[in-house]
Amino acid sequence: MAKRHPPNAVLRELRVITFQMSRAEFAAAVNDTAARMGENVACGARLIAAWEDGDVGCPQAAYQRVLTTMTGRTTEELGFRLTTRPESRRPTRPCETDQEEDVIRRAFLADSAGVALSLILLRPESAAPGRIGVRDIRAVDQAVTTLYAHDHDHGSATLRRDAGQALHTAYQWLQEGRYTEKTGRRLRAATGHLSIAAGWLSYDSGRAADARSLYGEALAAARLADDPALEAHAFGCLALLAKSSGRPREAISAAQGAQKAAHGHGSPRMLALFAMREAGGWALMGDASATDRAIVRAHTLHAKGPRDTDPAWLEFFTPAELAGLEALARADLGQHESAAAGAEQAVLLHGDQFARNRALYQADVAIQHAIRGRPEPEAAAEAAGRVLAYLPDVRSDRLLQSLHNVESALQRHNGVPAVADWLEEYRTTTGTG
Repeated sequence: MAKRHPPNAVLRELRVITFQMSRAEFAAAVNDTAARMGENVACGARLIAAWEDGDVGCPQAAYQRVLTTMTGRTTEELGFRLTTRPESRRPTRPCETDQEEDVIRRAFLADSAGVALSLILLRPESAAPGRIGVRDIRAVDQAVTTLYAHDHDHGSATLRRDAGQALHTAYQWLQEGRYTEKTGRRLRAATGHLSIAAGWLSYDSGRAADARSLYGEALAAARLADDPALEAHAFGCLALLAKSSGRPREAISAAQGAQKAAHGHGSPRMLALFAMREAGGWALMGDASATDRAIVRAHTLHAKGPRDTDPAWLEFFTPAELAGLEALARADLGQHESAAAGAEQAVLLHGDQFARNRALYQADVAIQHAIRGRPEPEAAAEAAGRVLAYLPDVRSDRLLQSLHNVESALQRHNGVPAVADWLEEYRTTTGTG
């Protein structure tokens, strides 16, 4: 994992105290200043967050000039890291060495995600891209594929920052590279898919606001690239985010938007996933009839089987995931018997694949056993014990939150020896005791 740098408290204080601006407002001020200076930049709230969080140690030269003009302070006075390395084999831009050391370190990781991301992060021309071609678009696509593969097995905690850096590079290629109109559309679509991947990692890391922003960027990219499948994917992700944030009407609308965008793509399974996302919204609203209709539609579509038009990212939507998503909807409707059975089926069908999702559904099994009409605390404790076995290999804020929910559900049964043993193991394993 890349070395973690401290946040830039100086820049944050300047924005909040001196300028009294939100990140979005500060980004807009940067763009306005740049326009007056004739600089070509495209600053957003996500980039401001990366500066303040320490994910980017020092901005590009154009941003340095703009920030100095805007604030009257040098780059160093703004809290950015200025380091040089005299023995470097090639000239480096100011502030490049911290990020470069992180990138080089990642290149030697045995971890497959580090290798794939190096296709973007280590490209020599990435600092000042020239002609963009098919090889570059494939590099973005490969980074997306590997991010998802690693995330399915290990969760998002170690990947979010790397994905953000890769996305920053892809946007830099869009902004500064040279390419044909056709290549530009393809690059923008690939960047949109990378934005969704980064948004997913933010969502799984408990950063809902970041995920929402990234999904919004992907939606914009889809429309600019005239890519309905990408648009559908972005809407589907927004539906999931809205549901998890307790906004069922928004979840339903976004899921329906996803189905409309995906209608002509020729992938019944993609439509099935978005129908299930719609079911999740209806369930959260407590509308059992509408939930059942959406679930039936999802099963009917999924039963049509895979197609060559299925996008690569859809590989997670197996029969196991279909069962698991239905179980979550049943749980929101208070149908705990069906929810427990569905979650158990999801765990069984997943087999050895998708470790993080298996762990999440296993946690749901434990919760449903603990809160059903006739609780089974021993069964709940047994299921909860299997969840702990996924730590620390799976690092996901959602999984930790699920374990916290399991603890809350089991507290009422702490007089049962098996439950008491699990509670002690949980606190020891997670350090919450």
